[in-house]
Amino acid sequence: MSHDLDQLTTEIAALARQRGILVAAAESLTSGAISSAFGRGERASEWFAGGVVAYAERVKRDVLGVTATSVLTPQCARELATGVARLLAADVAVAVTGVGGPDPEEGLPPGTVYAAVTAGDDVTEAVWRFDGDPSAVVEQTVRAALELVRSALT
Repeated sequence: MSHDLDQLTTEIAALARQRGILVAAAESLTSGAISSAFGRGERASEWFAGGVVAYAERVKRDVLGVTATSVLTPQCARELATGVARLLAADVAVAVTGVGGPDPEEGLPPGTVYAAVTAGDDVTEAVWRFDGDPSAVVEQTVRAALELVRSALT
């Protein structure tokens, strides 16, 4: 994990522990990389409830309750976040979905990412366009998602 991801995770861990908040993640294109970062955080068992890697559309729908027509939409990201928060009884949940590349999907260019963070009844959404190969898109998505969580906790 890069230094800035270590720093973000350290800040998230401290904020969540100070507030007694449980954090969860629902991940599609990042395939567990956000959860992995959280799991390396200080005393993660006290604040990280867990994550669901919902790569297959069936998992998004059957496990996390996604009803969005397309899984490459802001609505899907919102529903992933609220679904994992409900499933894991988390106070704050982050979700990401999108087009990792290298090819476009559903008319969206590679690097198009939709994210959402739920904190209670509040939902914050983000849309990002990242450059690079699929692994670079994942790295940038993880960093941006952790920044969203940190913002939700401050």
